[in-house]
Amino acid sequence: MKHRIVVAVTGASGSVYARQLLHKLRAAADQLDEVAVVMTENAKTVWQTELNNEDYNLLPFRFYTQQDFHAPFASGSGRFNTMIICPCSMGTLGRIATGISNDLITRAADVVLKERRKLICVVRETPYNLMHIRNMETVTLAGGIICPATPSFYSVPTTIEEVAATVVDRIIDLAGIEQDTYRWGDPNNI
Repeated sequence: MKHRIVVAVTGASGSVYARQLLHKLRAAADQLDEVAVVMTENAKTVWQTELNNEDYNLLPFRFYTQQDFHAPFASGSGRFNTMIICPCSMGTLGRIATGISNDLITRAADVVLKERRKLICVVRETPYNLMHIRNMETVTLAGGIICPATPSFYSVPTTIEEVAATVVDRIIDLAGIEQDTYRWGDPNNI
Protein backbone atom coordinates (compact mmCIF):
# COMPACT_ATOMS: atom_id res chain seq x y z
CA MET A 1 0.00 0.00 0.00
CA LYS A 2 1.30 3.43 -0.91
CA HIS A 3 1.12 6.27 1.58
CA ARG A 4 -1.06 9.37 1.44
CA ILE A 5 0.62 11.94 3.67
CA VAL A 6 -0.29 15.41 4.89
CA VAL A 7 2.64 17.59 5.92
CA ALA A 8 1.87 20.66 7.99
CA VAL A 9 4.55 23.28 8.57
CA THR A 10 3.93 25.72 11.42
CA GLY A 11 5.81 28.83 12.46
CA ALA A 12 8.12 27.20 14.99
CA SER A 13 11.83 27.51 14.32
CA GLY A 14 13.23 24.56 12.38
CA SER A 15 12.55 25.15 8.69
CA VAL A 16 15.58 23.04 7.88
CA TYR A 17 13.62 20.02 9.16
CA ALA A 18 10.60 20.82 6.99
CA ARG A 19 12.77 21.37 3.91
CA GLN A 20 14.61 18.09 4.36
CA LEU A 21 11.39 16.20 5.08
CA LEU A 22 9.73 17.50 1.92
CA HIS A 23 12.80 16.71 -0.17
CA LYS A 24 13.00 13.17 1.22
CA LEU A 25 9.29 12.63 0.53
CA ARG A 26 9.84 13.83 -3.03
CA ALA A 27 12.69 11.29 -3.34
CA ALA A 28 10.39 8.53 -2.03
CA ALA A 29 7.70 9.23 -4.64
CA ASP A 30 7.55 5.53 -5.61
CA GLN A 31 6.18 4.76 -2.10
CA LEU A 32 3.64 7.58 -2.08
CA ASP A 33 0.25 8.09 -3.66
CA GLU A 34 0.03 11.70 -2.58
CA VAL A 35 1.66 14.35 -0.43
CA ALA A 36 -0.38 17.39 0.55
CA VAL A 37 1.16 20.38 2.30
CA VAL A 38 -0.27 23.09 4.54
CA MET A 39 2.03 25.94 5.57
CA THR A 40 1.04 28.70 7.94
CA GLU A 41 1.93 32.26 6.99
CA ASN A 42 4.30 32.28 9.98
CA ALA A 43 5.95 29.12 8.63
CA LYS A 44 6.65 30.89 5.34
CA THR A 45 8.16 33.86 7.18
CA VAL A 46 10.32 31.61 9.37
CA TRP A 47 11.44 29.60 6.29
CA GLN A 48 12.46 32.83 4.53
CA THR A 49 14.29 34.02 7.65
CA GLU A 50 16.10 30.77 8.44
CA LEU A 51 16.79 29.47 4.92
CA ASN A 52 16.87 32.77 3.04
CA ASN A 53 14.67 31.49 0.20
CA GLU A 54 11.13 30.56 -0.80
CA ASP A 55 12.04 27.18 -2.30
CA TYR A 56 8.87 25.62 -0.90
CA ASN A 57 7.23 27.14 -3.99
CA LEU A 58 9.30 24.80 -6.18
CA LEU A 59 8.14 21.55 -4.59
CA PRO A 60 5.87 19.27 -6.65
CA PHE A 61 3.21 18.87 -3.97
CA ARG A 62 -0.26 20.34 -3.75
CA PHE A 63 -0.39 23.15 -1.19
CA TYR A 64 -3.52 24.09 0.75
CA THR A 65 -4.29 27.22 2.74
CA GLN A 66 -5.04 27.06 6.45
CA GLN A 67 -8.70 27.86 5.81
CA ASP A 68 -9.33 25.36 2.98
CA PHE A 69 -11.74 23.01 4.74
CA HIS A 70 -12.57 21.47 1.35
CA ALA A 71 -9.17 19.76 1.35
CA PRO A 72 -9.65 15.98 1.12
CA PHE A 73 -7.84 15.33 4.41
CA ALA A 74 -10.30 17.57 6.33
CA SER A 75 -12.56 14.50 6.41
CA GLY A 76 -11.96 10.90 7.42
CA SER A 77 -13.31 9.82 4.06
CA GLY A 78 -10.20 11.42 2.47
CA ARG A 79 -8.18 8.36 3.53
CA PHE A 80 -4.88 10.09 4.17
CA ASN A 81 -3.09 7.64 6.44
CA THR A 82 -0.37 9.84 7.97
CA MET A 83 -0.03 13.45 9.09
CA ILE A 84 3.33 14.95 9.96
CA ILE A 85 3.50 18.37 11.59
CA CYS A 86 7.09 19.55 11.16
CA PRO A 87 7.97 21.69 12.94
CA CYS A 88 5.03 21.67 15.32
CA SER A 89 4.62 24.82 17.36
CA MET A 90 3.45 24.50 20.94
CA GLY A 91 0.39 26.59 20.05
CA THR A 92 -0.60 24.07 17.38
CA LEU A 93 0.07 21.18 19.74
CA GLY A 94 -2.06 22.84 22.43
CA ARG A 95 -5.00 23.33 20.06
CA ILE A 96 -4.77 19.69 18.93
CA ALA A 97 -4.58 18.47 22.54
CA THR A 98 -7.70 20.41 23.48
CA GLY A 99 -9.70 19.54 20.37
CA ILE A 100 -9.78 23.04 18.90
CA SER A 101 -10.10 22.63 15.12
CA ASN A 102 -9.91 26.26 14.09
CA ASP A 103 -7.88 25.78 10.88
CA LEU A 104 -7.03 23.06 8.38
CA ILE A 105 -3.99 21.85 10.34
CA THR A 106 -5.85 21.29 13.58
CA ARG A 107 -8.89 19.87 11.77
CA ALA A 108 -6.71 17.40 9.86
CA ALA A 109 -4.95 16.37 13.08
CA ASP A 110 -8.34 15.83 14.71
CA VAL A 111 -9.42 13.68 11.75
CA VAL A 112 -6.23 11.59 11.86
CA LEU A 113 -6.66 10.94 15.58
CA LYS A 114 -10.38 10.13 15.40
CA GLU A 115 -9.77 7.72 12.50
CA ARG A 116 -6.92 6.05 14.45
CA ARG A 117 -4.36 6.94 11.81
CA LYS A 118 -0.80 8.16 12.34
CA LEU A 119 -0.13 11.69 13.64
CA ILE A 120 3.53 12.66 14.07
CA CYS A 121 4.18 15.97 15.84
CA VAL A 122 7.77 17.17 15.51
CA VAL A 123 7.83 19.59 18.41
CA ARG A 124 10.50 22.26 18.37
CA GLU A 125 10.70 24.09 21.67
CA THR A 126 13.05 24.23 24.61
CA PRO A 127 12.69 24.14 27.52
CA TYR A 128 9.23 22.63 27.95
CA ASN A 129 6.83 24.10 30.46
CA LEU A 130 4.21 22.02 32.26
CA MET A 131 1.48 22.89 29.72
CA HIS A 132 3.73 21.65 26.88
CA ILE A 133 4.37 18.39 28.71
CA ARG A 134 0.70 17.86 29.49
CA ASN A 135 -0.29 18.62 25.89
CA MET A 136 2.32 16.13 24.66
CA GLU A 137 0.89 13.56 27.08
CA THR A 138 -2.67 14.22 25.89
CA VAL A 139 -1.76 13.86 22.22
CA THR A 140 0.22 10.70 23.00
CA LEU A 141 -2.72 9.20 24.92
CA ALA A 142 -4.97 10.04 21.95
CA GLY A 143 -2.69 8.00 19.67
CA GLY A 144 -0.32 10.64 18.36
CA ILE A 145 3.46 10.37 18.27
CA ILE A 146 5.59 13.14 19.74
CA CYS A 147 8.93 13.24 17.94
CA PRO A 148 11.01 16.08 19.38
CA ALA A 149 13.36 17.73 16.91
CA THR A 150 16.30 16.43 18.92
CA PRO A 151 19.18 15.36 16.71
CA SER A 152 21.49 12.44 17.36
CA PHE A 153 25.22 12.43 16.78
CA TYR A 154 26.02 8.71 16.35
CA SER A 155 26.53 9.20 12.63
CA VAL A 156 29.04 12.00 13.27
CA PRO A 157 27.22 14.68 11.24
CA THR A 158 29.38 17.57 10.02
CA THR A 159 26.85 20.01 8.51
CA ILE A 160 23.58 21.51 9.69
CA GLU A 161 21.79 19.46 7.01
CA GLU A 162 23.37 16.22 8.29
CA VAL A 163 22.37 17.08 11.87
CA ALA A 164 18.80 17.83 10.73
CA ALA A 165 18.76 14.57 8.75
CA THR A 166 19.12 12.59 11.99
CA VAL A 167 15.68 13.91 13.00
CA VAL A 168 14.11 13.74 9.54
CA ASP A 169 15.22 10.14 9.07
CA ARG A 170 13.41 9.23 12.31
CA ILE A 171 10.28 10.97 11.01
CA ILE A 172 10.49 9.03 7.73
CA ASP A 173 10.88 5.78 9.69
CA LEU A 174 7.90 6.64 11.92
CA ALA A 175 5.82 7.30 8.79
CA GLY A 176 6.64 3.78 7.55
CA ILE A 177 8.60 4.84 4.49
CA GLU A 178 11.62 2.76 3.49
CA GLN A 179 14.91 4.62 3.22
CA ASP A 180 18.66 4.16 3.28
CA THR A 181 19.98 5.85 6.39
CA TYR A 182 22.40 5.46 9.26
CA ARG A 183 21.41 2.58 11.55
CA TRP A 184 22.98 2.14 14.95
CA GLY A 185 25.12 -1.00 15.08
CA ASP A 186 24.83 -1.68 11.34
CA PRO A 187 28.27 -2.46 9.90
CA ASN A 188 27.03 -1.27 6.49
CA ASN A 189 26.18 2.28 7.61
CA ILE A 190 25.87 4.72 4.78
